[in-house]
Amino acid sequence: MLSWALTFLVIAVIAAVLGFGGIAGTAAGIAKILFVVFLVLFVLSFIFGRRRP
Repeated sequence: MLSWALTFLVIAVIAAVLGFGGIAGTAAGIAKILFVVFLVLFVLSFIFGRRRP
């Protein structure tokens, strides 16, 4: 999931350099959402993965 966030971030940067503001904003928004989802899943797996029976 982190790789998808980085992919959308790169797309946003390239689109911004080329002058496509709408596409850049959308791609940056998607990258932010994916990064937050990644962080939440990472923290949850870190917390629940450390429990030993």
